[in-house]
Amino acid sequence: MQYFQSQTPLSTPEEVLAKLPLSDEERKTVSTFRLTAEHIMRGEDDRLIIFAGPCSIHCPEIALEYAHRFKALSDKVSERIFMVMRVFLEKPRTQFGWKGFLYDPLLDGSYDIEKGLYASRKLLLELAALKVPVATEFLDPLLSPYTQDLITWGVIGARTSTSQIHRQMASHLSMPIGFKNETDGSLDNAICGALAARHPQASLGINGEGKVCSMKTSGNPYTHLILRGGEVASNYDEIAVSGAIQKQRLYGLSSRLLIDCAHGNSQKDPQKQQLAFCSTLEQIAEGNHLIMGAMLESHLQGRNALSMTDPCLDWETTEKLVLWAAGHPLSTSQSQLGQPTAAASTL
Repeated sequence: MQYFQSQTPLSTPEEVLAKLPLSDEERKTVSTFRLTAEHIMRGEDDRLIIFAGPCSIHCPEIALEYAHRFKALSDKVSERIFMVMRVFLEKPRTQFGWKGFLYDPLLDGSYDIEKGLYASRKLLLELAALKVPVATEFLDPLLSPYTQDLITWGVIGARTSTSQIHRQMASHLSMPIGFKNETDGSLDNAICGALAARHPQASLGINGEGKVCSMKTSGNPYTHLILRGGEVASNYDEIAVSGAIQKQRLYGLSSRLLIDCAHGNSQKDPQKQQLAFCSTLEQIAEGNHLIMGAMLESHLQGRNALSMTDPCLDWETTEKLVLWAAGHPLSTSQSQLGQPTAAASTL
């Protein structure tokens, strides 16, 4: 029995980039953002980093409306916080469901990937022109050549941190890459993924002409762990974070880490993201400088009013949290810490 139905040739990366090129100014902007990210990872820039944005992108117009608000907020807090917008164009599925804007931009199951490639790159170019740093999850290694020149920070998701193919891909991407712990909450594969991607790798990939190539890399020194909780328990509290730091040290990984306030750390309840966020800020305030910052799933409207996938914080709450974080003392005593958390819990 034949299960294969059809194949449709796609434009090569060179063809897509030729039609939607990155200008010299935009290339400089992305390069500057990546340099800032590297400085934060090395502890040479003491700003907090906050990732915020929709669980997934499904409409460029809505994404750009969010980006304009994001940019205005980012400018307000830039002295204390480096903000990066979540622009997740691919979505991993545990079983079934919509696989993301890049795969199915018409949201109708037609899977017009050709249209998705062009529409995704066009959106990323518009964000670069707005001077908005972008983070995305790299899911299919064959698609990374179409968008990677526009990304400030990459993510390898909980379902693929154990994948050798994704570790190989992360080793050649020219940006920091975070590996999320697995959905069951275990850390080992994410830590090993971050370490593997730091070493030279040989793998298969496609070049700008779309030809399959042998690819050799020197390794990516800017890989790290992302704590995203698990199916049963969160891992954003002080004890869990300390345990994660100790475990990665045992493996030989000493990089700073991020805390994802959504997913298992909120049990997909957007209001619980605030608890994880406040805990993260308090731990940094108490002197844990191995925490770089936090990730929020956020949209113009709360829960699933606009989100095609996981429920999100609404914009008003997101803005309040970020503004609170910008005024939060990042070095303070325990006696000063209770009040901000109480205030944030009422947002």
